[in-house]
Amino acid sequence: MSDMEPKAVLDPMSARPLYIQLADAITKKIRSGELAPDRPIPSENHLADEYGVARLTARRAAQELRERGLIVTVRGKGSFVVEQPPTDETAD
Repeated sequence: MSDMEPKAVLDPMSARPLYIQLADAITKKIRSGELAPDRPIPSENHLADEYGVARLTARRAAQELRERGLIVTVRGKGSFVVEQPPTDETAD
């Protein structure tokens, strides 16, 4: 994986919690195709190191992504991007 892309910078002074900012950054990578469907997302430890946050923050971000329906976690294997992530605009 290339580190050529600049990573999203999280703002610790923002009113938005860091785990939401991190979840938004990963959501953006999923929507852009940088994180492909049925492929793993980086581990909580890797995300914590990459974004300079605590592992618990990375864990909460993963929980947020699961709640958004963007990833699924398989015990012992990791978290994977779902095959067809839901769009923000749903047709009624």
